[in-house]
Amino acid sequence: MILDLIRKRRSVFPVQYNDKPIAKADIEKVLEAANWAPNHKRTEPWRFKVMTGETKEKLGLFLSYKYMEHEERPKQMKAKKLIENPKMAGAIIAICMQRDPKESLPEWEEVAATAMAVQNMWLCCTEMGIGSYWSSPGLIKFMDEFFEMEEGEKCLGFFYMGHYDEELPEGTRGPIEDKVVWAD
Repeated sequence: MILDLIRKRRSVFPVQYNDKPIAKADIEKVLEAANWAPNHKRTEPWRFKVMTGETKEKLGLFLSYKYMEHEERPKQMKAKKLIENPKMAGAIIAICMQRDPKESLPEWEEVAATAMAVQNMWLCCTEMGIGSYWSSPGLIKFMDEFFEMEEGEKCLGFFYMGHYDEELPEGTRGPIEDKVVWAD
């Protein structure tokens, strides 16, 4: 049942990943799931840049360099984490959003559609037993210096993926009744 899958979805971080590589076919399946997200006016604003192999390491070095360059009081631990996390991932997918050139709808709707695409990716990973999470560091504003982006395209974060061994904890949520007002 889909509700069971939704309840099972968790953030699984790079430190939890093992060394088992992620098959290209599995990444393609996750991206196909993303492609079926709902979107207003069929703009399909989601764009993805898949990083594997050496590109993950280059991303880590780039992020660490940008952090050291722009942070007023950089912390060595954070700089090191920026380098190490990408290396631990089986794959990293840059989550980008391509703004409709006609601006025929509000930007928030295209961001929301891209977020729904990421939720599809996350649920697909959960079903496949692949750990994942969406990281959105402030450093994403520099990603146009790392890879080529189209005019109107912006990076919204990174979708880290990796196989893991440990049991994931059960999730908790407050009751939905506390978050709903019924108007009859």
